[in-house]
Amino acid sequence: MVEITGIIEEVVFRNEDNGFTVMEVRNEKDRARVTVVGSLPFANQGEKVRIVGEWTVHPDYGQQIKIHNMESIVPTTLDGMEKYLASGLIKGVGPSTAKKLIEHFGMEVLDIIEFRPDRLVEVEGIGPARAEMIATSYAQHSELRQVMIFLQSYGITTTYAIKIYKMYGNHAIGIIKENPYRLADEVEGIGFKMADRVAQNIGIAFDSPYRIASGVKYVLSHAAADGHTYLPKDELVERAAELLGVDRSLIENAIVSLAIQQSVFVEEIEGQTAVYLAPFYYAEVGVCRRLLALSMVDVEWSIKDMDEMLKKFQRTEKMFLALKQREAIIEALSNGVTVIAGGPGTGKTTIINCIIKLMEQQGMTVALAAPTGRAAKRMTETTGRDARTIHRLLEYSYGDNGPYFQKDEDNPILADAIIVDEMSMVDVLLMNNLLKAIIPGTRLVLVGDVDQLPSVGPGNVLRDIISSGIIKVVYLTEIFRQAQESMIVLNAHRINQGHMPYLNVKGGDFFFDKRESPEAILDTVFELICRRLPKFGNYDPVRDIQVLAPMRKGAIGVNNLNVELQRILNPPSEKKREKVLHGVMFREGDKVMQIKNNYRTIWKKKINGAVIEEGEGVFNGDIGYIQSIDHEEQNAVVLFDDEREVVLDFSQMDELELAYAISIHKSQGSEFPVVIIPLAWGPPMLMTRNLLYTAVTRAVEMVVIVGRERVIEAMIRNNYIERRYSGLAHRFRKMFVAISL
Repeated sequence: MVEITGIIEEVVFRNEDNGFTVMEVRNEKDRARVTVVGSLPFANQGEKVRIVGEWTVHPDYGQQIKIHNMESIVPTTLDGMEKYLASGLIKGVGPSTAKKLIEHFGMEVLDIIEFRPDRLVEVEGIGPARAEMIATSYAQHSELRQVMIFLQSYGITTTYAIKIYKMYGNHAIGIIKENPYRLADEVEGIGFKMADRVAQNIGIAFDSPYRIASGVKYVLSHAAADGHTYLPKDELVERAAELLGVDRSLIENAIVSLAIQQSVFVEEIEGQTAVYLAPFYYAEVGVCRRLLALSMVDVEWSIKDMDEMLKKFQRTEKMFLALKQREAIIEALSNGVTVIAGGPGTGKTTIINCIIKLMEQQGMTVALAAPTGRAAKRMTETTGRDARTIHRLLEYSYGDNGPYFQKDEDNPILADAIIVDEMSMVDVLLMNNLLKAIIPGTRLVLVGDVDQLPSVGPGNVLRDIISSGIIKVVYLTEIFRQAQESMIVLNAHRINQGHMPYLNVKGGDFFFDKRESPEAILDTVFELICRRLPKFGNYDPVRDIQVLAPMRKGAIGVNNLNVELQRILNPPSEKKREKVLHGVMFREGDKVMQIKNNYRTIWKKKINGAVIEEGEGVFNGDIGYIQSIDHEEQNAVVLFDDEREVVLDFSQMDELELAYAISIHKSQGSEFPVVIIPLAWGPPMLMTRNLLYTAVTRAVEMVVIVGRERVIEAMIRNNYIERRYSGLAHRFRKMFVAISL
């Protein structure tokens, strides 16, 4: 065992996920430079430390100390203090600010920051707001270090330890010691298994009621992540028994206890006992009850009046509507709730525009919404009217008790009609919150393509509404002449019907580049993006071309594609600042995607530097570009769709990922000028017809599939649609019968 005291001169490498660090330390005793490695998430350049460890020899990097313990010592020289402050330890203090602080306060600077932060304004460039930020950051760092040491002793990585600290603050240690399973319920990203590992280390009993109840809820939550709103009881017990390693009777007892607490709900659905987590039970019941209430409101207009109105409208607009289009419009005017379902090129946009104009002619106000920002933007472009995300329509906000919708039963949406596009993406929780804010008498028109992938969230809302047979549905099947000219539209319908697409038709917009190996597919994707497509159609390689991959792993998976495309399209440069976060290199100029809804983030729209509009919220699926990275302020500026400029702290950037390539699932609700789809063999449960159909329908101007023709054929044959446990259709029929009696 060896012990040294010295100054950290350089942090050579750090893995932000687990805190593993390689650093160079100048030994105070003999001034020798020593390499130190270990889990050191808070070690910073300029910091004086006392290290205990053992000498090891790395085959490539030679002799180094593998750390066992490290203690921070406040620097004792002005130079050491300046390096310590300039290391990025404290938000708002970079190299230039550190120099000013040392020049003004000398060795008293840490005492000033901790006990007299109001004096920081004495330093040029530091105002009251920044002084408060510096003091808060320093205090949080001190608390966080103590919590981190405790959590890391139980194997919790840096990323999750920070999330825990943000949730509980300096109470984290006491809360975890009392009931570590709270982590699984209350901290995003920490599942039962991680909480269970901590619990076992602390000494919580294997058959503890806390443990079994948490395990049951974990299994149900895991099922919800796969799209299920409930699990059959037998399947739940079997999964929980395998997870927990305890007798099935203990699990059944836990289900009863959780049901008494109303944490879960148990009921019979189609001959089997279904077990719901409470939020999904309430959501299903709410969607069913509210949709039925909306659908049963009488409409004043007669069919004859509407037919005459529609004929006059066609004459005025100098347009001809097909039979199904007229039917869809009349049903939307006639019913409290109408579903309009159809694939690409079947006239959904024309119908939406006609419904809006006819309603407005009658003095009605119409609100337009879609699940994602990109889908709402497209709806705005095609209608010429403001369309918002469902979250913005419901005025999502964040209060002391967490996120909430300002629009609800007590503060409903003030509109005579609401049209929602891309309904296949709407899950049961969001649908329930939308319906809460709609009063009976408001027309609701739901538009979507039921053959696309279902929502990422739990439930199968659009499909269940249609299959219930209770709500009026109009199916659009005719492909119109203008759309027939597009091979993208024609082939999308061929794929959906189980037929091979027409490939490489002269003058078309749907191409296939045959390649056998993943390596050859990868090379061709690069060639298409960097040379062939920009030359063919003057397409911008980053903004106009989107790679959509079925899988995340492998040579042509999303993860590797992003690394390689970043290297080619946005290579390192002395002019571009960069930052490694959660194992990902982010660089100025990178194309990125928001992967979680964040309702608190403030965005601003600017013209010539002046703010013309601002609001809150960036959402899952929003695509943007990193404008700048600031190591002193520890943040990045990202310009999202619709010119929304957002400043993200480094701690928030685990909500971003590179987006040169994205998964087909993540592309739902989006459209891109050109789509490239790399295809090699993959798991049959993933490589399905509706996955390929969804990818193809994301393209506006061109589709290029690169890979094996046999894979395309296999995907089209594979019409497997994984069953989702959802009781909505059953509940609709049951409640409708009860109301009708």
